[in-house]
Amino acid sequence: MNGETELVAVGAGLYEQDFCLWLEQTAKLLQSGRFSEVDVANLVDEIKAIGRSERRAVESILEVILMHLLKYRYQPERRSRSWLLTLFEHRKRMERLFKDSPSLRRYFEEVFGECYQNARQMATIETGLELEVFPVESPFGIEEVLAVDFLPLSEGEVASNE
Repeated sequence: MNGETELVAVGAGLYEQDFCLWLEQTAKLLQSGRFSEVDVANLVDEIKAIGRSERRAVESILEVILMHLLKYRYQPERRSRSWLLTLFEHRKRMERLFKDSPSLRRYFEEVFGECYQNARQMATIETGLELEVFPVESPFGIEEVLAVDFLPLSEGEVASNE
């Protein structure tokens, strides 16, 4: 042998027994044009799962960003570099997701309101503030949420011209 693993039958049995080997073998079968030997049913399920996973990542990242923006605005006395780092990191993650899959931007816009409601609840749990403290509708626009340099002001706070 020349160091390559031999192709084995890629059926549901291999999928159940050794997922990583199933992936490797499926890729090799596809590359070699042996399409009739591919476990199509499980391949379709895995492709759909990847799409769901990408959409869940958008939701999760968006909720973290929104929660931290709410905390930043409504608990100015507790602001920290850690919050700033979390905002920067998650905005960059979202940017990479959109770069790899531009269609996720539409999904982001579709779930924005729902994610904001989840972020309100998360912020309530984390801050100890009442849910009513946070507006029912997002006080942040989509572009603000994604802008690396956007930080919300709290009531009475004046923007500085640094």
